[in-house]
Amino acid sequence: MPQQSGDKFDSFTDNPFVETATEPVSAFSVDADGASYAIVRRYLKEKLTIKPSSVRIEEFLNYFTFNYPSPTDGNTVAINAETDKCPWNAEHYLLRLGIKGKELAANEVPCANFVFLIDVSGSMYSEDKLPLLKAGLLKLVDNLNSDDRISIVTYSGEVKKILESTPVSETRKIKDAIRQLSADGCTNGGDALRMAYEEALANYKPEYNNRVIMGTDGDFNVGVTDCNTLLELVESYARKGIYMTCLGFGTGNLNDAMMERISNAGNGTYYYIDDEKEMLKVFVNERERFVSVANDAKCQITFNPELVSHYRLIGYENRVMEAEEFNNDKKDAGEIGAGQTITALYELVPVSQQITADSQQTFATFDFRYKKTLQSESIPLQLTLTTNDIFNKHSRSSEFYFAAGVATYGMLLRQSPHKGESTFDLAHELVKQGLSYDPNDYRAEFLKQIDL
Repeated sequence: MPQQSGDKFDSFTDNPFVETATEPVSAFSVDADGASYAIVRRYLKEKLTIKPSSVRIEEFLNYFTFNYPSPTDGNTVAINAETDKCPWNAEHYLLRLGIKGKELAANEVPCANFVFLIDVSGSMYSEDKLPLLKAGLLKLVDNLNSDDRISIVTYSGEVKKILESTPVSETRKIKDAIRQLSADGCTNGGDALRMAYEEALANYKPEYNNRVIMGTDGDFNVGVTDCNTLLELVESYARKGIYMTCLGFGTGNLNDAMMERISNAGNGTYYYIDDEKEMLKVFVNERERFVSVANDAKCQITFNPELVSHYRLIGYENRVMEAEEFNNDKKDAGEIGAGQTITALYELVPVSQQITADSQQTFATFDFRYKKTLQSESIPLQLTLTTNDIFNKHSRSSEFYFAAGVATYGMLLRQSPHKGESTFDLAHELVKQGLSYDPNDYRAEFLKQIDL
């Protein structure tokens, strides 16, 4: 019988279908996190009960890198889209939106000013927590440039700065500090956040990648624990150009809800590290994603009510925005790392018999806005989607089927009321059609996970 984990998640309900005639515009902030997928993967391995609130479909989608076209013409982001019949409801259509951040050559990567904020409380003692985090940090140091800088702040019953800002050229000094980390005491996370941000600010340079990287297994149970106070603290430093990356470890007291909120407020991302493979994914294979190439990135879709009766955004429930916020450059939104891809899906209900191959009408417009830096003006991109796109089967990519398979699987785990005719067999077949692009075998592993 599956066991309960004790981890904390924010509950939410699936986005509903919206009537296009009354609300033709849908807007949302991007979400580059992948934590939810890794958490569920571990739950399956350890036969823990999967809570619907732990399944965020956008994080399942964005855990994977998609084979999308790279940006051109001086942009640091490129957008694409495609549509076909919805696999779990033959009367509906499925729209896939794709976004890709610019990949950076070695000479384009900015210098790093990283502050490692490490939870060394007693609960971090087990092998899947602090030892795994230390191994990941050592790998990251091996892959940084000699002129990058690292500081280390630790917290348990007390907060300590155990390493002043040090250039990576002094590798031995940094690695010795990491290796000496040990777990003991309670968790004073709130005060530690302040110290880490102040350390990042003291060594801040506008042309650097200034970032706090926090690794923890659970709650901030000593010090500043009020969620709103913590969010205000994180947001205040995000406005000063300091990004946040949250790394979650272990099970039992993981406060997923707080870590997701903090990373969202801190212009950052949230990862869950469940094993050495995930550690290598985050710290080595996808380390360039620590560099943000698109800031305050948001999407807006305008549907044609003459062709689309209703629509539903799949996932992104806590990222939905009001339509008027899309053009507001002061409105905070998500960040996209170098080489990172973002995927979103809409399920569409057509107006009966109106979408046909020869109608050549626009059924939707995809608008996207982003900033190259936090302080710059946003840059608009746009795609017009026509009925011809729907019926041009030669343009359908394996990425469409893979995304549909991920969504099918996520809706089943969430016990979504909109899952239609979804089955695990359907998820398996759709994902299988999307294995042609799989540089690190993450998709093949996912296929095995579906079979569990």
